[in-house]
Amino acid sequence: MSYLALSKEISVTTRGKGTYEITGALHDFVAASGIETGQLTVFVRHTSASLVIMENADPEARTDLHAFFDHLVPETLPFLVHTCEGPDDSPSHLRMALTRTSEVIPVVRGRLALGTWQGVFLFEHRRAPHTRQVVLALAGMKG
Repeated sequence: MSYLALSKEISVTTRGKGTYEITGALHDFVAASGIETGQLTVFVRHTSASLVIMENADPEARTDLHAFFDHLVPETLPFLVHTCEGPDDSPSHLRMALTRTSEVIPVVRGRLALGTWQGVFLFEHRRAPHTRQVVLALAGMKG
């Protein structure tokens, strides 16, 4: 058995507000590493996008998540002053602050230890399309 630490950056192209599943890319990275036991840290390098672990079987669960955030942090709040990039500027940062910019997922028997219906999603909070950078850091025992 040997200890191994690897990192990789992936790009996620979005079409605007919504969730974009990246679970497959994470599974591929772990499988290619040969690591049997360890952990994968996933980190998004932006202040207007975040990460969520969410149900990936029924898309309506994410539809509800999107609707909830539109209700919780609407773009029409009259007291927001950080709007230099448009009305979704400050709300996108607030939505990011309410979620997470990183997730740590255990690796067990060479696979991500996600639940049956769990997927990892980039949560885009801006209306315009973006290309988001996600850093993966994997550490664990190989062999």
